[in-house]
Amino acid sequence: MAKDDLSGHALVKEDAVAWFRALQGRLMAAFESIEKEAEGTAGVAGRFVRTPWIRPNLAGGGETALMHGRVFEKVGVNVSAVSGRFDAEFQGQIPGAEEDPRFFAAGISLVAHMQSPHVPAAHMNTRLVITTRGWFGGGADLTPMRPEAPESLADAKIFHAALRAACETHDPEYYPRFKKWCDEYFFLPHRGEPRGAGGIFYDHFFSGDAAADFAFTRDVGLAFLEVYPRIVRARMGRRWSAEERAHQLIRRGRYVEFNLLYDRGTMFGLRTGGNPEAILMSLPPEVRWP
Repeated sequence: MAKDDLSGHALVKEDAVAWFRALQGRLMAAFESIEKEAEGTAGVAGRFVRTPWIRPNLAGGGETALMHGRVFEKVGVNVSAVSGRFDAEFQGQIPGAEEDPRFFAAGISLVAHMQSPHVPAAHMNTRLVITTRGWFGGGADLTPMRPEAPESLADAKIFHAALRAACETHDPEYYPRFKKWCDEYFFLPHRGEPRGAGGIFYDHFFSGDAAADFAFTRDVGLAFLEVYPRIVRARMGRRWSAEERAHQLIRRGRYVEFNLLYDRGTMFGLRTGGNPEAILMSLPPEVRWP
């Protein structure tokens, strides 16, 4: 990692916070539009419910936006911008925290769990963190319920192509590097299997140019905004069976296992006094183990 340019991260800080909020609004609008398009589907078209939050031990706060609908069984698009101090247990784990425990963090986090077993679940988050150093992080990944099915392989190909294009706009080395990181991170060691079809993942990332890293992070969000609704629309009208739904609920168990056992963001949020409802938004509304 290049030496951190705190002046550069300070210069993009307010723009990054504004971008995360703007992206939240665009994603919510895109998903509500899909709900309205689902003609002939049982139930009422979903609408997002926004809930602002403030934590007493952190300066700043955030907003959860949650929707339950006829296409999206549960989707959350959360934003936050907080500052505080890392506890001693984190000061050896977070770059720069051992020098000064104060931090600023802002970001957006999205998880979508779908009614149809034919529509893959998805995750996307991007963030800016500033300690005595500064960096961006995030990524996106796709979780089809039947990873080896032809339609799932087709969806994964489309999803990866969009992320590859976003990466290659900035550096041809980003996609293979961040895809490998994603494959290694979103993996369940106790089952010896990946969580899904992968995507990209990056953290503690500073190229030497904070503005360029912010531009890349914006493009990751825009790529997801374009490609995931396209995948949803292509699959949401297909009928499914009770057996396919049962299989979907069992596969969701893998998602729960990863997020509660291994996900660093979940552990970090819960252990630093974050909003538990926002942190656990990632969990599916219904799940089954065999």
